[in-house]
Amino acid sequence: MTRLNVLLVLTVLASALVLVHSQYESRRLFMAMESARKDAHRLEIERDRLLVERRAQATPLRVENIARQQLQMKTATPAITQYVNLSGKASAPVAPVAAPSREAHP
Repeated sequence: MTRLNVLLVLTVLASALVLVHSQYESRRLFMAMESARKDAHRLEIERDRLLVERRAQATPLRVENIARQQLQMKTATPAITQYVNLSGKASAPVAPVAAPSREAHP
């Protein structure tokens, strides 16, 4: 009978240790999951902020101002446009050139 009691006590102790370990792992994994959720939320907010900033940086007026001021670019006009024929020689402007598109590309 004492062997059976010792075996039962050892089994109860082993199951208690397994239970404690599994609860510890469960808590550890839950904390890791919560940390990952917080990081994901923080990154989502940062992404939204960067998208808004990118849209603000890419406004047509801002791009045009930078092109004119920093790059010294000018609007294409028929007076300064040269057309190249298949023979490779430049010719005088034949028709007016359409204004460049003011649509910003992300």
